Amino acid sequence: MSAPAFEEVYGAAPDGVWAAPGRVNLIGEHTDYNDGFVMPLALPHTTRVHAARRDDGVLRLHSADSPGQVVELRLDALAPTGAVGWAAYPAGAAWALREAGLPVGGADLHFESTVPTGAGLSSSAALEVSTGLALTELHGPAAQAVTAPELARLCQRAENEFVGVPCGIMDQMASACCVEGHALFLDTRDLSRRQIPFDLAALGLKLLVVDTRVKHELGDGEYAKRRAGCEEGARRLDVRALRDVPYEELDAALARVGDRAGPGGAQGPELRALVRHIVTENHRVMDTVRLLEEGDTRAVGPLLTAGHASLRDDFAISCAELDLVVDTANAAGALGARMTGGGFGGSAIVLLDDALTTEVTDAIRTAFTTAGYRAPRTFEAIPSPGAHRLR
Repeated sequence: MSAPAFEEVYGAAPDGVWAAPGRVNLIGEHTDYNDGFVMPLALPHTTRVHAARRDDGVLRLHSADSPGQVVELRLDALAPTGAVGWAAYPAGAAWALREAGLPVGGADLHFESTVPTGAGLSSSAALEVSTGLALTELHGPAAQAVTAPELARLCQRAENEFVGVPCGIMDQMASACCVEGHALFLDTRDLSRRQIPFDLAALGLKLLVVDTRVKHELGDGEYAKRRAGCEEGARRLDVRALRDVPYEELDAALARVGDRAGPGGAQGPELRALVRHIVTENHRVMDTVRLLEEGDTRAVGPLLTAGHASLRDDFAISCAELDLVVDTANAAGALGARMTGGGFGGSAIVLLDDALTTEVTDAIRTAFTTAGYRAPRTFEAIPSPGAHRLR
């Protein structure tokens, strides 16, 4: 994106340029809305926004990636379900900031993104966070006082209440708070966080992202269904969230879940499977933190593969393409692999020795061709900085 592109749309130069990254989650899937533990890292792929302040209460939105005219909205008329399509995400961010009492006003915004959409890499969070950061910095010190975790919370509210996707906090926190060269170990209950050094190149390792190019829609009810099932499991176990079920007491907890169907129609075995995934996944995150801090990064591989099996069998959110990536990569010598993101398509990650990159990548592409699937897109996950102003 360039300043001339902004000027072509709005007829003047922008006041500044801001960027927020997509993310890939190393481990800790669907644990965030269960008050659990996650470990994402920011990608070098970002959504950039050129922005200029307006003082008339009008928000104008334009995307280089979504054909169409400028979307014009009045800030004082913003309300949930008031915007549709891609524009709902930046409009929702503006709405959430104003609902929180932050003195943000109108703006002209022009977006361009390199974050793949529908790939489970948080393109929506990058859009929300880049908008939120631009609006707060455009409108003076009082608005700028919002911290990165607070901005993430507000952008999560935008997605939950304005867009209508009941996501957890991980995506927005990763986009707002990640640090270059590190993975973010986050406790989603209190937002306490620790930056874990994650320099794979120094160890002769690489983390690949394999975008299956199978698109998913988290708003289609499947995500919400699993979240409701987790909440029902917590109610039956009399805990605030499934994060509070000790790993050592998992078998006893599963017995207490019982066999009766939940309010949303989920049967007892389904509820037990959801509980089992969340409890074991939190345990895998803690094991991953320990191994990384001990310098035993290679041992993280089997945890990734175990996490994929849990997402496939217990949470039931994988698909044939994701399973093929994981199985093929491991058979070709990878240290471990798993799906990442919300599920039902999107991307998988593969931890491997750098020397095996070509061999593993070729094996995956051959497997997709043989199966008659569209060729996947692969790239390296390089831990990158969170949201920031470019100029």
